[in-house]
Amino acid sequence: MALGRTLAVSLLGLAGHVVEVEAHLAASLPAFSLVGLPDASLAEARDRVRAAVTSSGLPWPNRRITVNLSPASLPKSGSGFDLAIAVATLAGAGLIDPAAARGVVHLGELGLDGRLRPVRGVLPAVAAAVAAGHRRVVVPAANAPEASLVPGAVVVGAHSLAQVAHAYGADIDVPDVVPVPSDHLEVARAAPDADLADVLGQDEARTALEVAAAGGHHLLMVGPPGSGKTMLAARLPGLLPDLTEAEAVEVTAVHSVAGTFDPGGGLLRRPPFEDPHHTATPASIVGGGSGVPRPGAASRAHRGVLFMDEAPEFSTAVLQTLRQPLEHGELVIHRASGVARFPARFELVLAANPCPCGRGVGKGLECTCRSEQRRRYFSKLSGPLLDRVDLQVDVLPVSRSALDPGSTTEASGTVAARVAAARAVQAERLARTPWRTNAEVPGAWMRERLGPDRRLVSDLDRALDRGLLSLRGVDRVLRVAWTLADLAGRQGPQRDDIGQALLLRTRGQGLA
Repeated sequence: MALGRTLAVSLLGLAGHVVEVEAHLAASLPAFSLVGLPDASLAEARDRVRAAVTSSGLPWPNRRITVNLSPASLPKSGSGFDLAIAVATLAGAGLIDPAAARGVVHLGELGLDGRLRPVRGVLPAVAAAVAAGHRRVVVPAANAPEASLVPGAVVVGAHSLAQVAHAYGADIDVPDVVPVPSDHLEVARAAPDADLADVLGQDEARTALEVAAAGGHHLLMVGPPGSGKTMLAARLPGLLPDLTEAEAVEVTAVHSVAGTFDPGGGLLRRPPFEDPHHTATPASIVGGGSGVPRPGAASRAHRGVLFMDEAPEFSTAVLQTLRQPLEHGELVIHRASGVARFPARFELVLAANPCPCGRGVGKGLECTCRSEQRRRYFSKLSGPLLDRVDLQVDVLPVSRSALDPGSTTEASGTVAARVAAARAVQAERLARTPWRTNAEVPGAWMRERLGPDRRLVSDLDRALDRGLLSLRGVDRVLRVAWTLADLAGRQGPQRDDIGQALLLRTRGQGLA
């Protein structure tokens, strides 16, 4: 009887759990059993490991091999356990030094030729290993730059199983192999040359965009085609400040699990930008899918912007799934095998036409839609969803005066400087709280700091009495008012700030 041990990491959402991989070799009829709640892709590891071992020039032990993934009650999935299973088996067979591999974390998928293939989620997996006290990590060479981003990790990148076995004392020659490149996808983000100066006119919409950036508020823009809604939304990431160190690690971990991270550029320092098509499914937006839950567009937009153009064209199921992340800043995906949690604290930007034909602006004289068509079209944006959107503005067609060569508009850098100053004020005010922006602060906390004078919120009281606002809407108006005060450099909101916030909340409807 022989026993080999090493370590791996199992990911559920972004939470990593160190798994002990044990290989027991008994003198019996040759067989290979894998236990410890493996999924289908992990159960196939026995065939990949056997082929990789023999292709590396090592003899396959003709004994009964039982590989246990401990703790056995934790579901495991994916092909990232291949390398650990192979190392534990070789250690149990005495082909490598068992003591050398025992405390090392091994991550990677094996090809049938013995080459190591990169896997997703290396950054959070290595971070979980280091947090558990296991600093030595062996990963595929294509994943080494990503793993090296974790502070305190001692990373070894390997091209093949033969290279790993030779490092542990196996008596074999290491062949030269063609490295397997990383198959990362392109990260969706705003174009670097998307400047707010390109947007002509639209003073109210530009103000709403600045307020959204300064306070982290959600935004709805309603206007006809060609009025600039998409241009405005694409320029919002350029107004946001750089991610902090903790945010950068968190955002990078999400994109690592999603497979949309290029480690060549280091940690993601800029807020991401996601703009899914209106035919997207609920799983593609909030995450999920068969097998291991993967982060969707909402999680990939964490600490950035999720832009949904032609919002009423999205399915009702997709729009309703956004209510949880808008309220709590995270997505919880329940499966029979467990619960996966992904952070999803993004700024939602919705763009919509006023009606199906898009010409129902102003008096709507050119609109060809029937009244029931208009109601049905906009009713896709349900009341509970819109109640969570702080800023709701009309984007009207640009007048000819905006084309005057003498007219000038502010560039993104100028607006971003004001946004950064407002964010700094919020950071100082909220330093001893769990919140970072005004959009995250509970209404009760803000109301306490307004003082007992009810005249300050008299406009809100009237809007509440007339049914124009819910109690949640009142709190969200107050959040916007605090952001307006921060942008103006005031200690707190004045009545004018609350009035302007109310206009930005209701699109000016019914306030006369």
